[in-house]
Amino acid sequence: MAHYAFLDDNNVVVEVIVGKNEGEDGIDWEEWYGNFRGMTCKRTSYNTVSGIHNLGGIPFRKNYAGIGFTYDPVRDAFIPNKPLPSYILNENTCTWEPPIPYPNDGKEYYWDEETISWKEIDPILG
Repeated sequence: MAHYAFLDDNNVVVEVIVGKNEGEDGIDWEEWYGNFRGMTCKRTSYNTVSGIHNLGGIPFRKNYAGIGFTYDPVRDAFIPNKPLPSYILNENTCTWEPPIPYPNDGKEYYWDEETISWKEIDPILG
Protein backbone atom coordinates (compact mmCIF):
# COMPACT_ATOMS: atom_id res chain seq x y z
CA MET A 1 0.00 0.00 0.00
CA ALA A 2 1.08 3.54 -0.71
CA HIS A 3 0.59 6.68 1.36
CA TYR A 4 -0.81 9.97 0.12
CA ALA A 5 -0.77 13.46 1.60
CA PHE A 6 -3.51 16.02 1.03
CA LEU A 7 -2.42 19.66 0.92
CA ASP A 8 -4.25 22.87 1.68
CA ASP A 9 -3.91 26.00 -0.48
CA ASN A 10 -0.59 26.84 1.24
CA ASN A 11 0.90 23.38 0.51
CA VAL A 12 0.56 22.36 4.16
CA VAL A 13 -0.27 18.71 4.79
CA VAL A 14 -3.72 18.39 6.36
CA GLU A 15 -4.17 14.61 6.12
CA VAL A 16 -2.22 11.47 5.22
CA ILE A 17 -3.99 8.32 4.06
CA VAL A 18 -3.12 4.78 3.04
CA GLY A 19 -4.20 4.06 -0.52
CA LYS A 20 -3.53 1.98 -3.60
CA ASN A 21 -0.04 1.59 -5.01
CA GLU A 22 0.79 4.10 -7.71
CA GLY A 23 -0.05 2.62 -11.10
CA GLU A 24 -2.16 -0.19 -9.63
CA ASP A 25 -5.12 -0.96 -11.90
CA GLY A 26 -3.51 1.34 -14.49
CA ILE A 27 -4.59 4.43 -12.55
CA ASP A 28 -2.54 7.42 -11.41
CA TRP A 29 -3.79 7.26 -7.82
CA GLU A 30 -2.14 10.52 -6.80
CA GLU A 31 -4.21 12.29 -9.42
CA TRP A 32 -7.33 10.20 -8.73
CA TYR A 33 -7.32 10.87 -4.96
CA GLY A 34 -6.68 14.57 -5.59
CA ASN A 35 -9.58 14.84 -8.03
CA PHE A 36 -11.87 12.83 -5.74
CA ARG A 37 -11.18 15.17 -2.81
CA GLY A 38 -10.79 18.34 -4.84
CA MET A 39 -7.41 18.89 -3.20
CA THR A 40 -3.78 18.62 -4.16
CA CYS A 41 -2.58 15.12 -3.38
CA LYS A 42 1.04 13.97 -3.26
CA ARG A 43 2.32 10.46 -2.73
CA THR A 44 4.67 10.08 0.21
CA SER A 45 7.01 7.27 1.24
CA TYR A 46 6.64 5.84 4.73
CA ASN A 47 10.22 4.57 4.50
CA THR A 48 11.86 7.88 3.53
CA VAL A 49 13.40 10.05 6.25
CA SER A 50 15.97 12.82 5.74
CA GLY A 51 16.42 11.86 2.10
CA ILE A 52 17.26 8.21 2.92
CA HIS A 53 15.07 5.19 2.24
CA ASN A 54 15.18 3.06 5.42
CA LEU A 55 15.00 -0.20 3.45
CA GLY A 56 17.70 0.71 0.95
CA GLY A 57 15.28 1.74 -1.77
CA ILE A 58 15.11 5.01 -3.63
CA PRO A 59 14.23 7.91 -1.30
CA PHE A 60 11.06 9.77 -2.25
CA ARG A 61 10.26 13.42 -1.52
CA LYS A 62 12.93 13.63 1.21
CA ASN A 63 10.60 12.88 4.17
CA TYR A 64 7.42 10.99 4.94
CA ALA A 65 4.68 13.61 5.10
CA GLY A 66 3.21 14.47 8.47
CA ILE A 67 0.28 16.68 9.30
CA GLY A 68 1.57 20.26 9.39
CA PHE A 69 4.55 19.53 7.12
CA THR A 70 4.94 21.78 4.09
CA TYR A 71 5.27 20.41 0.58
CA ASP A 72 7.90 22.35 -1.38
CA PRO A 73 7.20 21.94 -5.12
CA VAL A 74 10.62 23.32 -6.13
CA ARG A 75 12.46 20.70 -4.05
CA ASP A 76 9.65 18.13 -4.52
CA ALA A 77 10.00 17.50 -0.80
CA PHE A 78 8.01 17.38 2.43
CA ILE A 79 9.56 19.62 5.07
CA PRO A 80 8.68 19.37 8.78
CA ASN A 81 7.86 22.43 10.86
CA LYS A 82 10.81 24.48 12.00
CA PRO A 83 11.31 23.45 15.65
CA LEU A 84 13.22 26.54 16.84
CA PRO A 85 13.92 29.97 15.34
CA SER A 86 17.69 29.45 15.10
CA TYR A 87 17.47 26.15 13.20
CA ILE A 88 18.58 26.07 9.57
CA LEU A 89 17.14 23.97 6.76
CA ASN A 90 19.50 21.29 5.52
CA GLU A 91 18.97 21.46 1.75
CA ASN A 92 20.06 17.84 1.23
CA THR A 93 17.78 16.22 3.82
CA CYS A 94 15.05 18.89 4.02
CA THR A 95 15.18 18.68 7.80
CA TRP A 96 15.97 21.40 10.34
CA GLU A 97 19.28 21.45 12.19
CA PRO A 98 20.81 23.66 14.86
CA PRO A 99 23.29 26.20 13.48
CA ILE A 100 26.10 24.57 15.48
CA PRO A 101 26.72 20.80 15.17
CA TYR A 102 26.21 18.61 18.24
CA PRO A 103 29.55 18.21 20.10
CA ASN A 104 31.28 14.92 19.45
CA ASP A 105 33.08 14.45 22.75
CA GLY A 106 30.98 11.69 24.34
CA LYS A 107 29.18 14.06 26.72
CA GLU A 108 25.45 14.80 26.68
CA TYR A 109 24.13 18.22 25.69
CA TYR A 110 20.88 20.08 25.19
CA TRP A 111 20.22 22.94 22.81
CA ASP A 112 19.85 26.37 24.48
CA GLU A 113 17.91 28.61 22.11
CA GLU A 114 18.53 31.70 24.25
CA THR A 115 22.31 31.52 23.83
CA ILE A 116 22.24 29.65 20.50
CA SER A 117 24.60 27.03 21.87
CA TRP A 118 24.87 23.52 23.25
CA LYS A 119 24.89 23.25 27.03
CA GLU A 120 26.35 20.24 28.76
CA ILE A 121 23.96 18.18 30.84
CA ASP A 122 25.27 17.77 34.37
CA PRO A 123 25.77 14.01 34.76
CA ILE A 124 24.86 14.21 38.45
CA LEU A 125 21.66 16.23 38.00
CA GLY A 126 20.68 14.67 34.66
